[in-house]
Amino acid sequence: MNSIGTIPKFSQVDAEASQDETPFLEVRGIHKRFGGVHALRGIDLCIHPGQIYHLMGENGCGKSTLIKIISGAQPADEGEILISGEKVSGLDPLGALRNGIETVYQDLSLLPNLTVTENIALSEQLVGADGKLSRGLDLGKLKETATRALKSVNLPTDARFCSTEVSRLPIATRQLIAIARAIASDAKLVIMDEPTAALTKREVDNLIEIVDQLRSRGVAVLFVTHKLDEVMSIGGHFIIMRDGEKVQEGDVAGHQKSDLSYWMTGRKIDVVRYRSTEIGEKDLLVVDGLKRRNAFADVSFSLAHGEIIGVTGLLDSGRNELARALAGVEPADGGSVVLDGKTIHLRRPVDAIKEQIGYVPEDRLSEGLFLTKPIQSNIIAQILDDLRDKMGMVSKLRSKKMAERLVKDLQIVIANLNDPVQSLSGGNQQRVLIGRGLTIVPKVFVLHGPTVGVDVGSKDTIFRIIQKLASQGMGVIIVSDDLPELLQNCDRILVMRRGRVVETFEAENLEENTLYQAMVAENPTGKRS
Repeated sequence: MNSIGTIPKFSQVDAEASQDETPFLEVRGIHKRFGGVHALRGIDLCIHPGQIYHLMGENGCGKSTLIKIISGAQPADEGEILISGEKVSGLDPLGALRNGIETVYQDLSLLPNLTVTENIALSEQLVGADGKLSRGLDLGKLKETATRALKSVNLPTDARFCSTEVSRLPIATRQLIAIARAIASDAKLVIMDEPTAALTKREVDNLIEIVDQLRSRGVAVLFVTHKLDEVMSIGGHFIIMRDGEKVQEGDVAGHQKSDLSYWMTGRKIDVVRYRSTEIGEKDLLVVDGLKRRNAFADVSFSLAHGEIIGVTGLLDSGRNELARALAGVEPADGGSVVLDGKTIHLRRPVDAIKEQIGYVPEDRLSEGLFLTKPIQSNIIAQILDDLRDKMGMVSKLRSKKMAERLVKDLQIVIANLNDPVQSLSGGNQQRVLIGRGLTIVPKVFVLHGPTVGVDVGSKDTIFRIIQKLASQGMGVIIVSDDLPELLQNCDRILVMRRGRVVETFEAENLEENTLYQAMVAENPTGKRS
């Protein structure tokens, strides 16, 4: 299995040849306003058949608004859209599907109460032969379509898996199901919004193979992404937006990550190791023989005051289940956890909160935020009892002061504390979640994928926040498959395979490839834990 760094780039010869063809999709002079916010400012874009594109930019730059317009989810205020050279008006989601535009949104847009088969194959039959919403379903064709699509993304095709409700599946599996749904139909353009956010490197390799197959069939693929390493490895064409405008585009070949990062942020961001603080007293947290049936077993490690440790592994390694066990979300059924010399029992999330163990979940949209609720309400959600006045009412003044302090400390960009949290960019949403975890003044902070779906500028801010917390004596556990993130921020990194911790590395001077090989190898070569 190749690491992401060894994936061959797609042919630039094909890219050059395609420029003489009529674009499958062309947008001209697209503008979009939301009240006083000018979200898109005269965007021009051409998408050619069989080519790979990367739409890049910081959160809030207008990427999501643009793909919603292309996929018919939102209308543009000005400008025009051409498909195969013909102008289209009044484009809606059904019209986009009818024209061969499939979109995998960041929130996946799966129907949680429907099965894997139904989620994958329904969109193919949504539009009838007359171009209208279909009123009947061919169940046999549903199964046939789902089976073919599942095979293409290397997911199981047995009856048990196909009949499982998607709400019961891990986020990474749901991500692949959403991708399978997009490629199940006869798409001509597949738009993927942060498609690898929940995937490990092995699954990313699999996705790249799928994309190459799509490209060879003449399907265009538009990635909306923040991951510069993947962009450089995949190749193709980059399109960079900033503040609602397209500021740069061109072939990935011949450019450096630093170039793309500068164009995205408007400032230079060095790739550095953030970790520099000395760790404090040992044994703040001692985990001994922790286990959860069918998830992980015999997990033991210790965490010192001010130490940052990383936990990584493939999807089935048990890393995600371990994170949830430490937060009391999916409790362990054996072993012990000792915090500051006291044995604690983490049976429910409220137990972790009472013991001052903070937690940021992996999926902020479905597991973390109350999207329609105000920013302030999201921040204070875990300490409502602490904010009550003598009458038992939550103090508006104390709540506001708490929220304002964290917004300032974490550099969260907002217009008003009463705005719904879903109005914020991904990076600011993530910092709201971190702020909520900090309201309990944690001794230990478990960060599960702390920068998933976050742009390079926000990553830098979050990393500096993590380092500051550690410098104040907090113990931090980062559970992630983003290897550069772990190497830049951690003192030690634990590697899990098949539910067990099999390797422990000192992070300083550790090579990324060494860490990745430890994740996938059958015969570990690093220091045994």
